[in-house]
Amino acid sequence: MQFKHPEFLYALFALLIPIIVHLFQLRRFQKVPFTNVQFLKAVTIQTRKSSQIKKWLTLLARLLAFAALIIAFAQPFLASEEIVGKKSETVIYLDNSFSMQAKGSKGPLLQRAIQELLSSLPEDEVVSIFTNTETFKEVTKKDIRNDLLQLEYTSNQIAYSAAYLKGKQLLGNSPETIKRIIMVSDFQQKEEVFDIPTDVETKTNLIKLTPVTRQNIAIDSLSLSRDENNEMVLNVLLSNTDARADNISVAFYNGEKLVAKTTASIPKNSKTSTEFRVDENTKINGRIVIEDPSLNFDNYRYFTINTPEKIKVVAINETSDNFIKNIYTSDEFLLISAKIDELNYNDIGNANLVLINEIKQIPVSLINALKSFKDLGGTICFIPAADGNLASYQRFINSFSSESLIAKSIQEKKITGINFSHPLYKGVFDKRITNFQYPKVNSYYQTTANNTILSFEDSSPFLYVTKSMYVFTAPINNENSNFKNSPLIVPTLYNIGKQSLKLSDISYNIGQVNTYDVPISLGQDGILSLESNEESSIPLQQSFATKVRITTDEVPSKAGIYALKDKEKLIQHVGYNYNTLESDLQYYNLSTNKEYEVSDSVTTLFEQIKEETSINELWKWFIIFALIFLLIEILLLKYLK
Repeated sequence: MQFKHPEFLYALFALLIPIIVHLFQLRRFQKVPFTNVQFLKAVTIQTRKSSQIKKWLTLLARLLAFAALIIAFAQPFLASEEIVGKKSETVIYLDNSFSMQAKGSKGPLLQRAIQELLSSLPEDEVVSIFTNTETFKEVTKKDIRNDLLQLEYTSNQIAYSAAYLKGKQLLGNSPETIKRIIMVSDFQQKEEVFDIPTDVETKTNLIKLTPVTRQNIAIDSLSLSRDENNEMVLNVLLSNTDARADNISVAFYNGEKLVAKTTASIPKNSKTSTEFRVDENTKINGRIVIEDPSLNFDNYRYFTINTPEKIKVVAINETSDNFIKNIYTSDEFLLISAKIDELNYNDIGNANLVLINEIKQIPVSLINALKSFKDLGGTICFIPAADGNLASYQRFINSFSSESLIAKSIQEKKITGINFSHPLYKGVFDKRITNFQYPKVNSYYQTTANNTILSFEDSSPFLYVTKSMYVFTAPINNENSNFKNSPLIVPTLYNIGKQSLKLSDISYNIGQVNTYDVPISLGQDGILSLESNEESSIPLQQSFATKVRITTDEVPSKAGIYALKDKEKLIQHVGYNYNTLESDLQYYNLSTNKEYEVSDSVTTLFEQIKEETSINELWKWFIIFALIFLLIEILLLKYLK
């Protein structure tokens, strides 16, 4: 038992006064003559004994009454020693990611957690609360009630370790406070092992909310391909967590118009694909919709098919250009192929890609033109000639990079290495190929370049890239190499052309770094914006002579079809979607240990905290005891003879 005002206990010494008075109180008896002395002696003894008992009982009752009253003024209480005299600091992390849309036994997990939090928090308690998108520092329930009730789901995710560290930052540094971090989440499994950097000075409580079912059907991704009839097909990849799902409705909309509808069945914990034919000559602002009651955010997938823009390629040749014409076809590319002495230098300024095809001597005028072209965001691809002027090549490459050609070597080498992770080959290979018909060269140029795309058997570069300039280290004409007959030549040169003007894909994921080019020439103060019915933003952009490079990450923040505009002029549409990583409803299996305690609801935890931190005040009981002892004293004085 402890006291709020222990100084009042000094008054207990005052209880010595009535004890002293009782001990030294002397009563004088008057002598009265009486004939029967024996009878008189017996009466005297009985009176003295009764007086002594009554005196001591009255004294005891009075002392207990005063002692109880003094202790009541000292305000005694019962509480845990670790909370006495200390204030508490509490930080609450409330996970509002999309997986919290899942239904629990009493409704959506997030909404139920908010309701229990508002009902469990004391009105005047000051806490700090943060979510994946908002931070409320040192607030009361009244301050944030409306904010919590209007809290929206978000695609932004915070690693649990990062959330814990942020909670630590919101806690003060005072050693005289009881620190507590409460994390409210479904604790969806994001890594192999759940790990948060706890410490002994901070109490950590995890509230693990559990949905009634783990099943969730989601639109995993969209892609375009061509079927056996060369018709464009939209491939819709669907994923399913948990039990088998049959007859799932899949609808294809263009704007608000329903274009087609089908059904799909997905095995347990698996994926399946369905497809829709699309008219490639029709501009589409599309939306794929499925019906699934579990999570809502992954039931929609937006995409766009804009009028294709042809990529401008200028090829400068001193050898056959047939392979170039076969790759850069007129349906996707606008190719201008010319010999060096017939080249119109004005064509270079309008191009996206300039391909130098085995020119023996590169004129200074061409080097200067290509330098200006490169500075404006253009891409260059260089193929040397077998008997080319090495000094000319070095002067040309050194204008852009220090990774130049060193010396010519006449030696047969096989092209055996493919950098599968390079963006040039993204989506080209289904798997890594280790054994294929290796192309070869009879002669090549040595180099010290590092960013290799294709390499020889000794790991030296056959094709490397340096600062948006692709450099072959060997001629690829039929006399020197059979590379033209290799299946590698088409995806290599085709993707070099496609990446020189990186047109927008059919859709992008919010929260990832997305980069695409818009073939437009802006004025000096021109700015492109992304606009939808719900959101408008100005993305990061870099303007070049013939294009504008757009980069997006966290903005836009809502899924949908966005109009890319130059002021009020519509340029094109772009589709943005939420990342589907949260669609897989796999959760950590957590249990209480020495680092943290695990609860299954907000209400349960707050009742536990209230019990642990409660102070049982006893002063009322001592007032009652004082009254009882006073009543006993009165009864003793009145009825005890």
